[in-house]
Amino acid sequence: MKPLSNRTEHLSDSCIRRMTRIAMECGAINLSQGFPDFDPPKAIMDRLAEVASAGPHQYTPTWGAQNYRAALAGKLSRFMGLPIDPDENVLATVGSTEAMMAALMAVTDPGDRVAVFSPFFENYEAQSLLLGCEPVYVPLVPPENSFDPNELEDVFRQGCKAMIVCNPSNPNGKVFSREELQCIAGLAIRYDVYIIMDEVYEHIIYAPYVHTYMASLPGMWERTISCSSLSKTYSVTGWRLGYIVACKRILDNCKKTHDFLTVCAPSPLQEAVIAGLEMPDSYYKELQAHYTHMKELFCGGLRQIGFDFIEPQGSYFVLVDIAKYAGGDDVAFCERLAREIGVAAVPGSTFYKEDVRHLARFHYAKKDETLLAALDRLSDIHKLL
Repeated sequence: MKPLSNRTEHLSDSCIRRMTRIAMECGAINLSQGFPDFDPPKAIMDRLAEVASAGPHQYTPTWGAQNYRAALAGKLSRFMGLPIDPDENVLATVGSTEAMMAALMAVTDPGDRVAVFSPFFENYEAQSLLLGCEPVYVPLVPPENSFDPNELEDVFRQGCKAMIVCNPSNPNGKVFSREELQCIAGLAIRYDVYIIMDEVYEHIIYAPYVHTYMASLPGMWERTISCSSLSKTYSVTGWRLGYIVACKRILDNCKKTHDFLTVCAPSPLQEAVIAGLEMPDSYYKELQAHYTHMKELFCGGLRQIGFDFIEPQGSYFVLVDIAKYAGGDDVAFCERLAREIGVAAVPGSTFYKEDVRHLARFHYAKKDETLLAALDRLSDIHKLL
């Protein structure tokens, strides 16, 4: 029998999804896979109920329904400060996962090098390897989670076709400053590198930090592919609604790959979520306040228990130091944490190319009662010593 493809040789089961399965098996509170346990905004839910009866239920144009792309373009123009054209600059995808894959396929070829900050969301490495690209890592150094511009320039100088930047960052909650993004942009222009932005947490930012869109910086519209989704902003992770925003030249190439990957995003859900895209700026201020409350509740509880961590600046993740409990094996620790304490987290080594085994990632996009229950269980962490 002929061998199977070697394309997946260096891939393994997603550790995040594996921890979710363990949580389900043992009844642990799932703070591993990042999805809320509260409903989307009422306006979206009401519209979904209408669409369930009235439709649409058939294919939309593969790039996305016209009214959905128009609503996206309107919202994006407002926040990005750029004139986003729904026909030339917006592509509807099946989640940001497909958006990132389509973006990588549009600008890279097998053998190209792709720069990635470490720590990184596990999909970036997997997607690069699936496409035959070579991921190259640039460390973010705590406690500021800053990068060395000289080290980044060395990576670009040695030949790099694209770079992936997650802002705000999963898993460490870093929000890149405007100055840091300008540094990346200057190097990208100098060495002719495409920048693929993952901006799914763009509206989950904690004061005094602010989100800057890479595409809005001088000279970067022509070489930036902005990928995002509606999952986190509107608490609809299961709807799988993502998008790409880029200049026409790049977007036309993204469209070619998207058409043969998924055809189109779910038609009724595109229609229903327009109610969210049309909400006023006050919604995003309330969202920020809501997540600020969850962060303070959960991080404050972790601090009282005695955990050390770097306060997240954005997203809804926190990397917690578990060195005194893990004994150098964060994977075994997280499995014990789920089975014996009843809280599921993700081993920090999942996100690092460096040998990092003293961290665990928790997420706090949960109701107060869920977070309080998790903190109550975590107060028994001494049992793992």
